[in-house]
Amino acid sequence: MKIKLLVFFSVFLLLKVNAQSSLSGRIMDANTHEALPGVNIIINELSSGTASDNNGHYQINKVPKGQFLVTYSFVGYEDQTKKVNFQGDHPVTLNVKLSPMIIQGQEVVVTGNFTATQHENTVGISTLETKNVTRVSQPSFMASLASVPEVSMISKGPGVGTPVIRGLSLSNILVLNKGIPMANFQFSEDHPYLIDGLGIGRVEIIKGPASLMYGSGAVGGVINLVAEPTAREGSIEGAANMKFFSNTLGTLSSVEIKGNHNGFVWGAGTQVNSNMDFKQGGNGATAFNTRFNTHSVKLNAGIIKKLGSFRVFYDYNRSKLGMAVPPALALVNERGRKNEVWYQDLTDQLLVSKNKIFLGNLQLDADFSYQNNNRRLQGSPLTPVAELVNMRLKTFTYRIKSIYHFSESTKAFLGIQGMSQSNRNGEAPQHVIPDANLNDFSVFSMGRHNFGSLATLEAGIRFDHRNVIVPEHYAGINNGKLMPRLDKNFNNVSASIGTIFHFDKNTLLRFNLASAFRSPNIAELTQNGMHANRYEIGNADLKNQQNLEADLGFHFHTTYTTFEISGFYNYIDNYIYLSPTADTISDGTKIYRYKQTPSHLLGGEVGIHVHPVSIDWLHLKANYAYIYAKKNSGGYLPLIPANKLHFEVMLRKNKWKVWRTSFVKISCDYVFAQNHAAEFETTTPGYFLLNAGIGTDLKLKRQIFSFSLMATNLLDKQYMDHLSTLKDVGIYNMGRNISLNIRIPFGVKN
Repeated sequence: MKIKLLVFFSVFLLLKVNAQSSLSGRIMDANTHEALPGVNIIINELSSGTASDNNGHYQINKVPKGQFLVTYSFVGYEDQTKKVNFQGDHPVTLNVKLSPMIIQGQEVVVTGNFTATQHENTVGISTLETKNVTRVSQPSFMASLASVPEVSMISKGPGVGTPVIRGLSLSNILVLNKGIPMANFQFSEDHPYLIDGLGIGRVEIIKGPASLMYGSGAVGGVINLVAEPTAREGSIEGAANMKFFSNTLGTLSSVEIKGNHNGFVWGAGTQVNSNMDFKQGGNGATAFNTRFNTHSVKLNAGIIKKLGSFRVFYDYNRSKLGMAVPPALALVNERGRKNEVWYQDLTDQLLVSKNKIFLGNLQLDADFSYQNNNRRLQGSPLTPVAELVNMRLKTFTYRIKSIYHFSESTKAFLGIQGMSQSNRNGEAPQHVIPDANLNDFSVFSMGRHNFGSLATLEAGIRFDHRNVIVPEHYAGINNGKLMPRLDKNFNNVSASIGTIFHFDKNTLLRFNLASAFRSPNIAELTQNGMHANRYEIGNADLKNQQNLEADLGFHFHTTYTTFEISGFYNYIDNYIYLSPTADTISDGTKIYRYKQTPSHLLGGEVGIHVHPVSIDWLHLKANYAYIYAKKNSGGYLPLIPANKLHFEVMLRKNKWKVWRTSFVKISCDYVFAQNHAAEFETTTPGYFLLNAGIGTDLKLKRQIFSFSLMATNLLDKQYMDHLSTLKDVGIYNMGRNISLNIRIPFGVKN
């Protein structure tokens, strides 16, 4: 019956298709009125577009009926976004004048409740273009995200990183790949997300609760890896990227190619990243067995027509990540590149179907995904079994959302979301978590109303149901303890209300009040055994973790200045955490148990960007991030980053002959001492880091070649970050690292 209804609904949609429209015009320099060739024009909801020709003209055909955001972008110029209504058979003509970039204006973001510009969102969202990520001198993509002021990184060396947003991490935040929640056994800081920058256009980061949109786990925020736009109509284009790292003697190389012919879009890419054990700051000592090697393949294909957009993505990632743990440090005493003992052998495959159907005022989004994550831990010839862990997590998700535009100022959406997940252990002896099945279902809705240019109001509500089944199993030392069957249901209601008030076109105030939640994960409910150097015991009586957070933000910008300040207070009921006990197992290893307690976090960020009017090549930036987190019963929360102050001076020339966006910059970070350590943590002294970089974009014909030379920890400072888990074995953070970054584009067909 369900299949018949689905077929009927699909046929109904096809019969309702409206006639196509088109968008055309001419793009010029706002000052000189010269035509601008090679400007990228993107319809954000379709993630497709075109580029202007040598005379600045452009045309996009087969645009569905509806209201869309169209972005015009060009190297050295400010992005410009237009809200365009397409009315079927009526073509739209839009001429645009772009101004040379002084300070980047508002971007369009897709991770919020609605696709909108930054100044229309009631929640704070930070964006990071992939180009800026690649210009950070870090060997791994995830580690590069720590360049965003609100984001920190729990690390076990440069290859193993887990993000932290406003003091919350692990199961308290979601990482989305193309809008799909990643399932990577993220209950532990030793389990990194298997992602890289291949095929990613930008990163969007929600600072604060987002459970209403994304469900369990989005208590602290969301990191969304947004796929890059399709190739321009009628073109085949690609790029080769190369990076070299001095500290790890690492190399990262990738090749990407994509095409677009009459609405049929496709893309393919591959990347290899290989790094030796890193050198510590100060004395240059080797951090043995921190080597890592990854390779990935990305494929996609789809059709973008007047009905909508239908695309399929396939991602494959294989990572071998060395572990600097005591058994490995006793065996590895030579620097190397190949993983041989004590390493995580990880494989992740993700298949995603993303579909958008446009029917005038109605838009239907339907996303489906299947993820297969295999996590293996390889020991050494001295361990009884070489492969200690072998877990396979299979996850199917769906998310269907309908958006209706009641008027120019009012729209709303209604959606359902679900997940079916299973974990199965292989022949390896250590079952870090048992075999288990998890099923989710949720329904959610939100509305937005614009009060002209004065204010915007958003409000929504969501209901979630989760069922967790863990069969009777053996756990503990030598799997000698019989654990009872677990069959639990978790239900939750979450809601949010937010507003953005515009004092004028340059000044705005955001306020958001949101309740978010997460259900206990399998490890927290059932774990009973060794994990790393601890014996961890779960708690089957854990309840939902529920929070209420208030966010207030102020934004002011002019042509030459941007100033932002935001603050938050986050109360979490039944906060779940791992705590040491006085008990030990027979060999003296300390036992840790999962507990719950009311807790609170408060903090904020302040940032300023100044571009003096009389010195058009100088940019000054500063920002400060503060976080304080404590259990209401006393004691501090674990894995809380230290407060951080960042300064940057950049000299930038947007355009000079064939050179575009050339820059030289010097930045410094002062990280304060973290004296608020949790029960099983140690305090960490503060430190100062100096970084520098130089780069340029070279335009030859219609291609943009990019070069940059970046350096981190330029003074080779010896320090330990509070979130580095290598502190436990006495390893300092990475010393001086210089990276050379080269991007060479190529066009096969125009």
